[in-house]
Amino acid sequence: MALTIALAQVACRVGAIEANVDAILAAWRRAADIGADLVVLPELAVTGYPPEDLLLRREFVRADLAAIERLATRGPAGSTAIVGYVAAGSDPEGAAGGSDREQAWDVTAATRRLTNAAAVLRDGRIVASVGKQRLPNYGVFDEARYFAPAPDHPPIDVAGTSVGVVVCEDLWSTTGPAPRLVGAGAEVLVALNASPWHRGKRAEREAWVTRHARELGTAVCYVNLVGGQDELVFDGDSMVADGRGDIVARGAQFDEDLVLVTVEGVSVRPHRAPAPRLDPVAEVWAALVRATRDYCLANGFTDAIVGVSGGIDSAVVTALAVDALGAEHVTGVAMPAPHSSTHSRSDARDLTSALGCRFLEVPIGGMLTAAGAALAGEVVTDPVADAGVAYENLQSRLRGLVLMALSNEHGAIVLTTGNKSEYAVGYATLYGDMAGGFAPLKDVPKLLVYELAHWRNRDGEVIPASTLTKPPSAELRPGQLDQDSLPPYEVLDDLVHGYVELDESIEELVARGHPHALVLEVVTRIDRAEHKRRQAAPGPKVTPRAFGRERRVPISNAWDPRRAR
Repeated sequence: MALTIALAQVACRVGAIEANVDAILAAWRRAADIGADLVVLPELAVTGYPPEDLLLRREFVRADLAAIERLATRGPAGSTAIVGYVAAGSDPEGAAGGSDREQAWDVTAATRRLTNAAAVLRDGRIVASVGKQRLPNYGVFDEARYFAPAPDHPPIDVAGTSVGVVVCEDLWSTTGPAPRLVGAGAEVLVALNASPWHRGKRAEREAWVTRHARELGTAVCYVNLVGGQDELVFDGDSMVADGRGDIVARGAQFDEDLVLVTVEGVSVRPHRAPAPRLDPVAEVWAALVRATRDYCLANGFTDAIVGVSGGIDSAVVTALAVDALGAEHVTGVAMPAPHSSTHSRSDARDLTSALGCRFLEVPIGGMLTAAGAALAGEVVTDPVADAGVAYENLQSRLRGLVLMALSNEHGAIVLTTGNKSEYAVGYATLYGDMAGGFAPLKDVPKLLVYELAHWRNRDGEVIPASTLTKPPSAELRPGQLDQDSLPPYEVLDDLVHGYVELDESIEELVARGHPHALVLEVVTRIDRAEHKRRQAAPGPKVTPRAFGRERRVPISNAWDPRRAR
C-alpha cells in the first residue's frame, strides 16, 4: 500500500516551546493539506535541541509534556504526525518525601525518568511514544547525562503501512533498532534527527541512510532540524533513500523545507526535484550566516558592530554580518593607531562602502598616549624604546574598549574577528580583539577564511583585492607581519588540524613532514592558550572538532606531550 510522507525540517529554538508548537502545527497542517498521510518532524522539536540542563527543571519538562498533549488535540483530523519530544517515565513533580534532595529533580533522577522520544500523534491522541536507544556521549553530545535508553518498540501502523521509527543515533549502527524493526515487519523507516552540521557531515549521514536502505531493502526517510543554537548549527538537508539505496529526495540546506514523497514497497516517488546542493565553500558560508543570524536574534540583537582593520578576518566577518542581518543593521568601526597603514584604513572604508553598511572611524592614538602616560614607569609604550607585547596588547584592548562602549550605547552585539588558527596558538588578545558576544570565525582555519572571501567576491568585488593579497598583519608595531610570530598558515593549519582535530602525537605530526622543533613550539602554544580560549565568545562549529564544548582540556594540567612515549 502506498504511503505519502512529508519530512518537515523546521527551525525549533531551545526553550521556545510555544513557538515550536506553532511551527510544528503549521508544518503538520500544510503537509495534510497537500495530501500527506504522515508528517515527520525532527528530534526534540518541541523543546529544541540540545535543551541541556533545562531538562533538570521540572517545570520545563511539564511544559514539554503539556505541549505534546496540545499538539495531539490540535492536529488535523485523519493525519498522523511523529514529533520529537521529552518523555517522562514518572510524574515530573519529583519523588514523594520531605528532604531537599528528594524534592530536587537532580541529574540522577532525571536520567532515570526522561527519554528522548518520538510521539506518534493521530486524531487527538498520543498513539505511541518511541524512545531513543543509543545515547551519544561524545563530541558535542551529552545525552547520557539527561536520558535513559529506551527499549525496542514495534512498528506503527499508519494508513495501512507498517512504519519503523528511529531517533538519530539509533540509525548510526548496524546493531541498532533499524534491522529489528524491519525484521518485525516495518515496510518503511523514518528517522528523526537533530544532527549538527560540520564540514563532511552530509557524507556520513548519507552513508548510513543508504546502507540501511540497501541492506534492509526498505525506504529510509531522514528528517533533520534547521537553525543555529549557540555553538551548533543544524542544516536540515533531509533525505529519502529508496529500497535500493538511492537518494531520491532532498530538502534544502540551512532553510526550512517540506519534502513530500510517496513510498510503495521499495519504490519512492518524490513529489519534486531534490533541492540543489551547495558547493563546499558555499556550504560553510551558509552555515556561518545562519549561525550568526540565529544567535543574534535569539539573544535580542538586531544590529552588529565589527572592528574593521582592513584585514581579511574583519572583512569576512563584516560581510557575514551583512548577509545575516542586513547592511542597515551593521556598523564597521575603524580604529587606526600610530602603526595603522594607509592601505588598511582605505581598505576598511572601501569594504563598508561596497557592502552598504555604516562606517565609523574612531582613532585611538590619543587614548594610547593617555594610557602610556598613566602607565609610565610600569609599561614601555614608546615603540622607539623597544616596547613589547604589553604595548601591542594595549592597542588591542583600547579597541575592545571602543567597541564595547558602542555596543552599550547602541544595544548592538560586537562580533569578534579571530579565526581558529589564531585561537589555537593564542594569537589573539584577551579583552582586546577577543572582546565581543559572538565569534563567527572561531572554528574557521585561516586558509578557509581566504576561500570564503574569494567565494563572497564571486559576483563582484566586495572584499578589496588588496585585503586578499597583502601579508596578514596585526599592525601593532612598525613593519609587523603575522609570519614574524607564526609559521606560514598552510603549515599552522595542518598542525592545528592534526593536533586538535585528530589528536595526533608529536611523532605523528613530525611524520606529516613538519620539523620537530616547530611541532614542539606549536603544540606548546596550543596547550598554553587554553585559558584564553575558555574566555572567548561562542562561535559556530565548522570543523569535525571545535574548541569549546567538544574539546575539554583542563586549563591547569601538568601533562607534557613532549615526554609522551
